[in-house]
Formats: sequence, structure tokens, C-alpha cells
Amino acid sequence: MNRLTRRIGDASARRPWVTIAAWLAALALVLPLAGLAGGQFVDDFTAPGSQSEEAMDLLEERFPEASGGTAMAVFAAPEGERVQRHRPAIEAAVDRIAGVKGVAATTDPFRAGTVSRDGRIGYAEVTFAVPTMEVSPEQIEALDEAISAVRDDGVAAELGGDAVFITAETPTSGTEAAGLLAALVILVIAFGTLAAALVPIALALVTVAAGLGGITLLGHAMDISTAAPTIGAMIGLGVGIDYALFIVARYRENHAAGQERSTALSNAMGSSGAAILFAGGTVIVAMTALALTGLGFLTSIGLATSLIVLLAVATALTLLPALLTLLGDRVLKGRRSRKRPVKRPEETAWWRFAHRVSGRPWPYLLVATAALLALAAPALRMETSFPDAGNDATTTTHRRAYDLLAEGFGPGFNAPLLIVADLSAPGVDTAGIPELSRSLAADPGIASVGEPRVSAAKDTVVIPALPTTAPADAATSDTLVRIRDEVPGNVAVSGLTAMTDDLTRQLSDTLPVFIAAILVVSFLLLMLVFRSVAVPLKAAVMNLLSIGGAYGVVVAVFQWGWLGGLFGLDQTLPIASPLPTIFFAVLFGLSMDYEVFLLSRIREEYDATGDAKESVARGMAVTGRVVTSAALIMAVVFLSFVFNPNPLVKMMGLGLATAVVLDATIVRMVLVPASMALLGRAAWWLPRIGARRTGSPARPEQADPAERERLGTR
Repeated sequence: MNRLTRRIGDASARRPWVTIAAWLAALALVLPLAGLAGGQFVDDFTAPGSQSEEAMDLLEERFPEASGGTAMAVFAAPEGERVQRHRPAIEAAVDRIAGVKGVAATTDPFRAGTVSRDGRIGYAEVTFAVPTMEVSPEQIEALDEAISAVRDDGVAAELGGDAVFITAETPTSGTEAAGLLAALVILVIAFGTLAAALVPIALALVTVAAGLGGITLLGHAMDISTAAPTIGAMIGLGVGIDYALFIVARYRENHAAGQERSTALSNAMGSSGAAILFAGGTVIVAMTALALTGLGFLTSIGLATSLIVLLAVATALTLLPALLTLLGDRVLKGRRSRKRPVKRPEETAWWRFAHRVSGRPWPYLLVATAALLALAAPALRMETSFPDAGNDATTTTHRRAYDLLAEGFGPGFNAPLLIVADLSAPGVDTAGIPELSRSLAADPGIASVGEPRVSAAKDTVVIPALPTTAPADAATSDTLVRIRDEVPGNVAVSGLTAMTDDLTRQLSDTLPVFIAAILVVSFLLLMLVFRSVAVPLKAAVMNLLSIGGAYGVVVAVFQWGWLGGLFGLDQTLPIASPLPTIFFAVLFGLSMDYEVFLLSRIREEYDATGDAKESVARGMAVTGRVVTSAALIMAVVFLSFVFNPNPLVKMMGLGLATAVVLDATIVRMVLVPASMALLGRAAWWLPRIGARRTGSPARPEQADPAERERLGTR
């Protein structure tokens, strides 16, 4: 792997202008093509094989007019007034809605009686000719334009319902730019020169730009979640900056040690470049494993993020050496250019602290583990549900419509259920439909049951029902389970609320398999790279501890409301059900990044010296400043997403930032030296058959004498 990354870097450095031109040409091709031929972002919340999916498939086949997507045009008069006073303007808006392309039917609030008891709020139900998942953003924009004139009459006019919620794209907060600015400040402090600091930022921006273009093109071939671009950009900015930072730092270190520029860069690409290739590969494996859940929107998030991480690795291995070659001494100036002797590892605070920890490993190990377990404790009380429109920012129209509908018609109005009876199968028949409606209405969790609708072929019946509780309320899930247990075998429950509940259950069922798969694959990869059995096991345990700590912090802030105001929360929220799965994939991959960078350097020192304890101290000493800077950068980038209006993105930002901080402090500074001290030489043990296959040296003391001399050993 070292030879491969060295050759790639050398080839790019020899032809820097050709490499840069190739990347510019790729951007010039991808970005316009994405605008012309790219797909649209849409969330597919179907759980394959679930009852809700089977019911919707049945409706699309036999009763398509009942399977169309729905939206609500909600109108609210000012306080103290009634919407009846504004009837002409509202009816004109309803007429315009009926003329929107793709709208199959609409209702008049005054004729249909869909006005609240106090007369202030009314709604027009809009039915599309296609299912909810196929409604386009352009159609929603046309609806908004159709109702906009009502606002001139002093009436609040908002769009809500399943189709509007599903098609709403994840907004940005603008604080991402502040995160990049903070990252630039940290890089300037770390390198002491603006030129060196700007290089990682530039590479990250190229990575994200190319990645977002690629994700848009990918949307032409498959459904891509609306959250995928934001999550992909978040990860891309973090790893793009960090990967470039590690190579630039190693390049400067090699040059400060007396190597010529070309040699220093080539050696940096061979060592740090190989670590980046493996670290990026680990993130990609973890993210693509999201496909194991069988859920389309998670698969799309995994593939989109993997694409951006792949581009981050590609820019670090090709574009970065080209830029460094052209910039020459401007990147090498700064801290390392000052006429000061370079500190030996044993002169640094990192080296001294590592020896202090390794001198008393058990107390440090137990205290650090206890701290992480304490942070993880709230995760034991985690409550998950799928986010609904009521969790989104009040700046969005679907959130304002959600609040108005809940105010006027009760919280369950936003959680409609569709009871679908297949009359061609054994169970309830046509004569039994009235009794079925009465039994549904008698359930304590059901607020109202609508009139049954029968298909033209008389083989399918749909009964609308409204629960008494909100979509994300645990009581709604209990009602859904109870109804499904009580209805006949040929009756199924669907609707968006049922679909997202089925999705949440499938996520819970597949999470253990997903975690096990990532652990096994990462263990095998680490074993091959580091030629050790104990190191991969230790890495897996430590990553699980830091991930658990991140889970706990997210639960404490979002679910319990601790310090919620600090993160812009105006209410407590259940944890988004996709979050634990996405979290594990992203956090495990990113945690491995720092593990790989640190352990790669420790392994170099161990191969050269054969001293297990000293190699850990030296590894920490030479990577301390760089890894700390990288962690700070990634943390501030992730924290900038905490102020995104989308609750899923908020939780992702805080959780990722927490995990990175825990990895860079408790894990790297305490757990790694303590555990490696306890393991000693056993940390690098590998059975002989494995050692032969991976090329592990039989004895560390056989390492290159020149390398041992560089490290100051005898």
C-alpha cells in the first residue's frame, strides 16, 4: 500500500499542471451535467416486506385513485376572526390549486366542512395522481404559488401533509461557512503560514463540490434522500481537511528533518498517504454497509457519503502533491522554518504524558473507561421515533401547517392511517366493513374513522382513520400495533405514519446485524494492515466506548433537554430512528481515522525499535499536534451543522463532534497508552501463518538500521 500511494503521489508531483487540469476538467464536466441531467432528492421511507408496503402496493394495483399522494392547503384567519370572512379569496385559491398539473382532486373547506370548531382554521385536501413518493418539488412550488394571493388578504396560508413533508429538501443554516473559517484559523495556528493552511481548505471544497455534483447525478439512477447532500457535505468537509492536513504535516516534518522537498513529499505520500487510503477505505466500508439495512433512503445516504469520502482520498493522493509541488517553500515556511532546533520526541509534553500513563496504566484505564461509560449511560434510555413535520423548524411551511392543523383539529390529524381491506382474500367481506369501522372507532387510540371507499372492481376497501396522538408519539405506535393485532387477516394498515413506524422497527431489528458486520470487516482490515490480533480488538472496544459516549450526549441534549437552549432547541425531541444506524457507520469510520493515523506511526516506531512502550510514547509525540489540530477542525466543522434547522442534521452534528473530541482526548491520550502498556509486545502478536501472508517481520529488531538511527535508537 505504501508503494502504491507513493507512486500515485510521485506521478502527480511530476506533472502538477496536468493533475490540476484534470481535476478542473472533471469539475467543469460534473457540475454542469449535474444541473442538466441530475435527479431530484426524495425520501423513500418504505420498509421492504412490511405490511404498510404491501398495502400501498395493493392500492396502486387495484385502487390507484386511493393511493395518490396528499397535501393540505391550510388557511388561518387572524386571531378573533373566522375564515368565512375570507371565503372568496380562499375559494379562488382552491380553484387555482385544481389547475396545478398532476392534481387529481381538491376539496373546498367550506363545502367539505373542513373548518375548525372555532371557525379560524380551515384546510383544502389536495390529492395527486401519483403516490406520495413520486410528487415532485415543482408541484409543491406550484401549490404554494396558487395560495400565495390569499396572504395578501391577511390570511395565513401554509402547505402541509405527507407529500409536502416528503419533498421538502434539507435546508442549510449558513453556519457551515463559520465552521470553515474556524478551521482555517486552527490551520494557520498549527502551520504558522496562510499558504499551508489554505491547501486543506481548498481540497475539502473541491471534494465537496465534486461530491455534490456526483450525488446529484446519482439521483438520476436511484432515489437519493434529501438528507444525503447535507450529511455528505458534513463528512466531506471534515475528512477532506483532515486527510490533507496529515499529509502536509508529514511533508513539513520530513523536510524539517533534512530531506529534500521532492523526497520529503514522496516519503509523506508513502507513509501518511497509505494511512489515508486505509482510513478512507474504512469509512467507505462502514457507510456502504448501510445497504445491509435494506432501506432505500439509508442506502442512498451511505452511497452518497462513500462517494464524497472516496473523492477526499483521491484529492489527497493526487491533487494535494501537485499543489504542494507548485507552492514550493511557501508551504514549508512558518513554524518549521524558524531557526530553532526541531524538538526530539522525548522533549515534548505528549511523550512525557504517554510515559506517565504507561507508568500507571490501570488507574488511568479504569478512570477513562468509567468516564466514557458515564457519558454513555443516557443512551440506555434512548427513545427513537421517525421525525415528523412537527420536529422541523418553524421557518418551514410544512411545520407551520402542522401546528395549525394540530391546533384546529387535534394532534392526531397529522398522523392519518389508511385501513386497507383486500376483499378477494379470506377475512372480512363487504358485509363486515361497517362492523370493522365500528371496531376501529371503539379503539381508545382512534379519534375518528372516515367513510369507507370501495374500488371500482369491488375488491378493495379503504377506511381512513385519525389517531388521537401525534405521528412521532409512542402512543401512536402502540395504537398501530393494537389495531394490527385486532383486524382480520385480509386487512392491513398503511399511510405515512404506519410506513415510518414499520421503518423504525426494521431499523431496530437490523441494527445488531449491521453493527456485527462492521466490527468483523474492520477487525479483518486492521489485522491485515497492522499485522496484529490485539490491536484490532482494542480499537473496536475503544471505538464502541466513544460511540456510546456520543449516543449518550445526544440523548441528554435532545431527548432530555440538557443545555438544549445552547444548541437552538425550543423543545425536547425523541432521537430520530435512523440516527443510531447512521451514527454507528459514520462514527466507527471516523473513529478508525484517528486510530489508523496514530497506530500507523506507533507501528513505524515499533518496527524500528522493538520497544513496545517507547513506540507508543514516540508515536503520540510526533502526531500529537497534528491529530489534535485535525480533531479540533473536524469538531468545529461538525458543530457548525448543529444549527441546521433539520433535527436529524442537528443530532448528527453534535454526535459527530462529541465522538471526535472523545477520540482525540480520552481515547488517544489515555486509553491508547494505557492499554498498549498493558499489552506490551503482545499488542503486535500475529499467528505465524498470518505473519507470513501479511509480510510481518519475524523480529522488530530486524528493521532498517537507518530508520532506527533516525529514531534515535541504538
